Amino acid sequence: MSRFAALLRQRIRRDWLQVLLWVLGTALMAYAGYAGVTQSYATDADRHNILAAALANPVILMFRGLPSGASEGGFLAFEILPWLAILAALMSTFLAVRHTRADEEAGRSELLAATPAARTLPTVATIVHGVIANVVLGVVTALALAATGLPAGGSWLAGAAAGATGVAFVGIGLVAAQLMRTSRGANALTIWVLVATFLLRGFGNAAGTPNDDLTRVHSAWPAWLSPFGWAEQARPYDQDLWWPVLLAAGVGVVLAAVATVLQSVRDMGGSFVAGRAGRAHARPALSSAHALVWREASGSIVGWAVGGAIAGILATTLSGIVDQVGGQNPAVVEIIEKIAQGGSIDEAVITVFFTMLGILAGCAAVQTVVRARQDETHGTAEPVLASPVGRVRWLGDYLIVATCAAAIITAAAIATGCLGLAATGGDADLYRTVLVVGFGQWVAASVFTVLTGLIFVLLPRATIGLSWALLLVAMMLGMFGPLLGMPEWTVNVSPFGVAPVVSHGDVDVRGLWWLVLAIAVGAVASVTGMRRRQLASAG
Repeated sequence: MSRFAALLRQRIRRDWLQVLLWVLGTALMAYAGYAGVTQSYATDADRHNILAAALANPVILMFRGLPSGASEGGFLAFEILPWLAILAALMSTFLAVRHTRADEEAGRSELLAATPAARTLPTVATIVHGVIANVVLGVVTALALAATGLPAGGSWLAGAAAGATGVAFVGIGLVAAQLMRTSRGANALTIWVLVATFLLRGFGNAAGTPNDDLTRVHSAWPAWLSPFGWAEQARPYDQDLWWPVLLAAGVGVVLAAVATVLQSVRDMGGSFVAGRAGRAHARPALSSAHALVWREASGSIVGWAVGGAIAGILATTLSGIVDQVGGQNPAVVEIIEKIAQGGSIDEAVITVFFTMLGILAGCAAVQTVVRARQDETHGTAEPVLASPVGRVRWLGDYLIVATCAAAIITAAAIATGCLGLAATGGDADLYRTVLVVGFGQWVAASVFTVLTGLIFVLLPRATIGLSWALLLVAMMLGMFGPLLGMPEWTVNVSPFGVAPVVSHGDVDVRGLWWLVLAIAVGAVASVTGMRRRQLASAG
């Protein structure tokens, strides 16, 4: 077996479960999306009303795709294509960083560089691995769409658009791994690039020019600065343009080549963005292991809290706009009420945006607990555990900080939500809605704190991939399940889908007590299992 084949095989063996989860999740979302569209918007008039509402309100275009006609396929692409591309992008960035900067931090890259494989061949194997993973994702997604009876040409193009976006983010992840000194920094940079390019796509669509029948938009130039924008410009099931897909894939290949060149001119362990110099003496606040966890997580918590604050202000300031648009297009109200599962339009809008808040808080919680696994594999946990800090207390610190992080993000949203109500003169009863729904989503997010801790104890090697995959599944079921017409029991599987809400002034606790019980059992099981678990020094 050649050196390249051995490296590629090693990557596939290491990632097969994570890639499988990403691929199946993306294909399932595509298939379920068709079922939701045909069930909820069965006629051309229904779909036309939604597109007209989107063109009347640019905010809707920020979170949906590019309008490309009122056909079933074109409307499906409008609804879910950006989200399919996001799933491919997330899979690709994590894959790229994991096999480059993370391996370099763990010392594996240095060992490989000492063999005839040298420094470049492992990176080439990572590039090929990333391309193969996205080809598989694109093919399986296309088959899922074609299985619904949609035109084969548009289905293959939609799958290719999602996969090509993933290839572009393979290149972005590889470049970030060369620029940043740590895998955490590289992952953070790629996530910010993902968010920024997604918003650019949204701004370009919102500032675009609609056609006369209000079913299509000619995007403004910002959309052409984004891989997500290129995927949408393919317009599957409408014009079926392949060249934007080739553009996305080509940019990914070029960025991968740039990353390979950058790697060849820097020192092993070095980076082009220098790490921030530490203090010669630690502050008194860093005199405990608990404070160290706070120090590690503080930067990411601030970023997630900003996102929570934005969700809160949107939740209480957009209800008037949605109500106005819904008066002319009742289908808009129907969309919101399906996700919120009842309540007035104001309560429904708050519930929808606070469900997004819960997902952000869950992301912060998972990221915080995952740091325990990263510290373990990097060897930085050993000096802490060599002090009078036991394993149970060490893991408990991460669980406590993660729970507090979710609370901080929720509190930021509640604060800005209340400010939005005060600024717009909202109904006094809506303050209670903000508090109840915000508290409920904090509880839902805390489920993922203990779930990640339990995975860390029982399946340490799967901590990162499985924790994020479960959060992704919960997001799809809780946020998109009602919209896509999924059975009620599947929506109830997601903690976000059973968190307390306010419906017509009454508090519905729904699955609150089950969530609290799951948190208690998960926390006890995590700390109990940690007593018996051996610390590993390698991933």
